[in-house]
Amino acid sequence: MFPIVLDLAQARVALVGNGEPALRRLALLDADAARHVVVYADDPLPDLASAAGARLRRRLPSAGDLAAVQIVFAVDLPPDRLAALSATARAVGALVNVEDRPELSSFHSPALLRRGDLLIAVSTNGQSPGLAKRVKRFLAGMFGAEWQGRLDDLAAMRQGWRAAGAGGAELARWTDEWIDRHHWLDGEANTFVPATSRQRPSAHASFSRRRRSPPSLARVRVGGRRAFGIRARGGAPRSRGRET
Repeated sequence: MFPIVLDLAQARVALVGNGEPALRRLALLDADAARHVVVYADDPLPDLASAAGARLRRRLPSAGDLAAVQIVFAVDLPPDRLAALSATARAVGALVNVEDRPELSSFHSPALLRRGDLLIAVSTNGQSPGLAKRVKRFLAGMFGAEWQGRLDDLAAMRQGWRAAGAGGAELARWTDEWIDRHHWLDGEANTFVPATSRQRPSAHASFSRRRRSPPSLARVRVGGRRAFGIRARGGAPRSRGRET
């Protein structure tokens, strides 16, 4: 499987199902700002009918209906109907996800942890959704609600750096410096670097690190304006975009 992130605001989606699983899936699609969703249900729960509103079609989709969408989610139907729906959707070129039936699916929905625009996805390739949920719960303890604000702050910093003329390599380096400066991922090195690879830095490496130490706060001029920003030792100023 190859992981991708889809902008559902631009995709045409069909949701097929009658019960609580379909209602949960619709809630997820709405939370992801999916704008072009049609719900097909021949015997929908009242809550599903209410949530779907004008998007509800009280029948199962035809081949023509499926050909008009790009993504199909199918849940809580009898096995023979799910198999037929999957075959038809694939034949007309749509991507299809049949809940808990990886053999009928062309993609899987991972367990998602959201912190604002920070999205962490956990997938077992459909082999154990329960394990994916447990890993998600574990990560939720490591990435709390504060990460939404952290990402917002870093995005504002990055915008200021780019406005000051920083290139891709500088953006990557300064992002690392900012994360290290604020100790957001202090356990990263101990967690992911094998002990055998932790060698004493060479003189050249130590010198390089001194030159690229975390940035210090300074008042800098960006685009002819004074701004409150940061400056790395020996490096270019990076604006935080707040005028003074």
